[in-house]
Amino acid sequence: MEKYNREEFEEVIVNIGRVAKVVKGGRRFRFTALVVIGDKKGNVGYGFGKAKEVPDAIKKAVDDAFKNIIHINIKGSTISHDIEVKFNASRILLKPASEGTGIIAGGATRPVIELAGIKDILTKSLGSNNAANVVRATIKALSMLK
Repeated sequence: MEKYNREEFEEVIVNIGRVAKVVKGGRRFRFTALVVIGDKKGNVGYGFGKAKEVPDAIKKAVDDAFKNIIHINIKGSTISHDIEVKFNASRILLKPASEGTGIIAGGATRPVIELAGIKDILTKSLGSNNAANVVRATIKALSMLK
């Protein structure tokens, strides 16, 4: 595992969830955080953290993200070819776009694409829009690019 310089990476909180465990005395709340990190030079990763407080969950998610970094190949400002990937019930379609198109992406796909350093791309999220699965499908698609 390469050691990455944490200062170069930006982080985006994609989702914060509140989960409850029901016990005899009532509900016990915990928080989950889904974070995407990237250096805009082709390195991107995601992490998931759970804790009793939101900042702790975010910190755990960032630590987890540094363990899941992948490097992607960027051709100019876009990707080299079309790709469609399925992860659980989420499907993601990525298409290269011409210069100046910008990032056409919604929901949980956008932070992954932006932090990877891709400037022009067309994306479509199909199926489930569960943030965790969409992020994982997007990262899986980017890692499969030739």
